[in-house]
Amino acid sequence: MSGRMLQFQLTRCFVVALTMLAGMSEKNAVGHDPVAAPHGKAYQSMFPEPTAVLATDVPDRILVSWTDSPDRSFSVTWRSLKSPDAVAEFAPATDGPEFTKNIQRVAADTAPLATNLGQVHMHAATFSDLEPNTLYVYRVGNKRTVSLPSGDAKGVEQHTRDYAWSEWIHVRTAAPFEGEVTPARFVYFGDAQNDLKSHWSRVVREAFRDAPKMTFMLHAGDLVNRGNRDEEWGQWFHAGDFLLSSIPQLAIPGNHEYDVDPANKSNGRSLSTRWPLRFEFAQNGPKGSSENIFYVDVQGIRLIGLDSNIDPKSQAVWLEEVLKNNPNRWTIVTHHHPIHSTSRGRDNAGLRDAWQPLYDKYGVDLVLQGHDHSYGRTAPLERNETSGKQVVREQTGTVYVVSVSGPKQYSLKDYEEAEENPFESRGEDLQLYQVIDVTHDRISYQAKTATGRLYDQFEIIKADDGEKKFVSPEETPAE
Repeated sequence: MSGRMLQFQLTRCFVVALTMLAGMSEKNAVGHDPVAAPHGKAYQSMFPEPTAVLATDVPDRILVSWTDSPDRSFSVTWRSLKSPDAVAEFAPATDGPEFTKNIQRVAADTAPLATNLGQVHMHAATFSDLEPNTLYVYRVGNKRTVSLPSGDAKGVEQHTRDYAWSEWIHVRTAAPFEGEVTPARFVYFGDAQNDLKSHWSRVVREAFRDAPKMTFMLHAGDLVNRGNRDEEWGQWFHAGDFLLSSIPQLAIPGNHEYDVDPANKSNGRSLSTRWPLRFEFAQNGPKGSSENIFYVDVQGIRLIGLDSNIDPKSQAVWLEEVLKNNPNRWTIVTHHHPIHSTSRGRDNAGLRDAWQPLYDKYGVDLVLQGHDHSYGRTAPLERNETSGKQVVREQTGTVYVVSVSGPKQYSLKDYEEAEENPFESRGEDLQLYQVIDVTHDRISYQAKTATGRLYDQFEIIKADDGEKKFVSPEETPAE
């Protein structure tokens, strides 16, 4: 065969092969025809299958929060199977890997936790004496209970042979408050609770796409459905993923964080045994509290967390002192059960009687709540002491929000008289997250759906003398 003929045959074979591949690609791209497969209901109540292997020596479920001053410290928790010895390392972050030359190590506190899937160990460490508004890098490690094979250990540094480590993770300390508010942004979530892997994942991830430089996240209770079910916490961590270890988390317990302890069922329902081990919050609550009642000051905001599952009157004395002795520019309160309910068959008169007079007296700016599995937002309200009715007071009142981020939804409450409805904005069958920006002179609030669509917004503008102006959604500038 001549060279020209051979070249022609090879070219022909190449063209045929390309044609066949193109046909295969077209077939694969088209795939099978879709068929209708509707679900019986939007909220599926899916079985909470474990999202990862059970605990090992390798640190997992890492979460960052604040125990002390957010501008000078941050705390971290994680778990292992049975490591009795855990440590954490940190340094100021650098543009390259040279930060490893300046590592400092702190010992972690360790405590066993009995779960429905077996015993694990919980670890907690706090990094202190940090520089404000500075990016740090940290990692956490567990002493190995299973040694590395000799071949794998060869040539490895001693501390890596001895400890199993997480990745290096970035966290930025907060800015200090010295009379002028450094702008802060946070995202607030109502109840996640159900189908966390299936349905809540997209909400928390959309929130991150929307506000990637947020200062912290806030969860207004019912993070899971059963507070002592380990697989549900696994799904919560699966949904939040790296966000939970790199953005400080604040949370208060909902009624579903009160659960029967599998290791001590005779005690009945009580605050989840993992709550004070899972979260490192300020231990500045009333006597006997267990990091379920606290306050934290961050960038000119005093954020107060209350536990609405227990007697509100017993918290009121502590709450008044925290409100009275408050050097911050803004005051935001969070608790699970709402002062004003959005959903049918619900009303929390005891909370209104115990806490709203204090909100009115000390000019609380914003109260963020959950529990009702629907959405509602009021204008600035105060309660008339004589009639007990809610009155709009733009200059001094408090804005109340109820929201839900998970798929479990309830119908809105029917108010017999229009004037009894305290809400300016309400909604049902919505999964939402709220992006809240705080500057020296204003709070800018946006509620967004799971797809990122703007659903509600307002602003609170505060003058130097503390007098407020409420800017309604119609007046609030568009994005």
